[in-house]
Amino acid sequence: MSSLSDARSNMNINGQRSRSGSRRPVSPVLAVGGLVVLLFVAVMLSAMIGAAGIPFSRIIAAIGLTDGDRAMVARDGLVLWSIRLPRIVLAISVGMLLVTGGAIMQGLFRNPLADPGLVGVSSGAALAAAATIVVGDRIAGSTPFAALPVAAFAGGLATAAVLYRLSTREGRTSIATLLLAGLALSALAGAGTGLLVFLADDRQLRDITFWTLGSLAGATWPKVWAIAPFLTALLLSMAFVARGLDLLVLGEAEAFHMGIAVERLKQVAIVLVALAAGAAVSVSGVIGFVGIVAPHLLRLLIGPGHRLLLPANACFGALVLLVADTLARTLAAPAELPVGIVTAILGAPFFLFLLLRQRALVGL
Repeated sequence: MSSLSDARSNMNINGQRSRSGSRRPVSPVLAVGGLVVLLFVAVMLSAMIGAAGIPFSRIIAAIGLTDGDRAMVARDGLVLWSIRLPRIVLAISVGMLLVTGGAIMQGLFRNPLADPGLVGVSSGAALAAAATIVVGDRIAGSTPFAALPVAAFAGGLATAAVLYRLSTREGRTSIATLLLAGLALSALAGAGTGLLVFLADDRQLRDITFWTLGSLAGATWPKVWAIAPFLTALLLSMAFVARGLDLLVLGEAEAFHMGIAVERLKQVAIVLVALAAGAAVSVSGVIGFVGIVAPHLLRLLIGPGHRLLLPANACFGALVLLVADTLARTLAAPAELPVGIVTAILGAPFFLFLLLRQRALVGL
């Protein structure tokens, strides 16, 4: 028990960097408040920028806060409510799903390199969604959109469960096994998706290509409402898993002796990761690296305590993906880049940095 007391004293569960005894470099209140302000600014800029630019004064008129030219207000309102706002809200929702799933997965595996997209969970979800598109069309004539989140969730859940079994042994997770197993599962899911591409017709092929590249171009209000229950359940669950993830850092035995039902926590965490990945993939396809970059950067700002990290992380993930999507639709205007390409360009160098830093810490 003395070692447990030492472990508890050496780690501040509230998120401070206890090993060195130093305070967090940034106040949590200041960090979260800054994220909220930045997210609001990003929302306004994203609403203004596009093929049909809308100045701030016209946005205010379009949402009914001021008066303006009726024809212009009607035109701006159509663009804003039918195109811009659904995409903005969908980007915020998907960003929250991706980073929350990433943060929970990193807490579960106790490793900053874990990410649903990187280790194959998103690929498994995409495979299930693609299979639903092809098989559903052939059986039922058309695939109901509501079936895609369910199928993607099931695929993500199966992949996450297999990954956990492969990479965890005697309560310890090997990062090498995690990455290699994730690579193998991604390759297997890619092979399955390739087979579906071979069997698909032209329309199905366009839909599957959408999943593999990752894009928010097809954003609509029905898609926003379709993933809203998944996002709501994920956000509400954060309060129930935060303490367990904090104590799990001490080790599974220590967490168990401190009152955490470790196996139940693992099962719940895996379901939440699959829920996040499946819901995100069902409306946006595979968008990589957001779930690994945002949580890691935020840990550097406010510390590792999940009670604060998870809600702040959701806000930061929404900001990151909204900015990435705005870049995706403006960098090559009038053409539009898939947002998955933008996040890969920005996130891959950061992942390499993390990998090299991890190698330096273990002396390899």
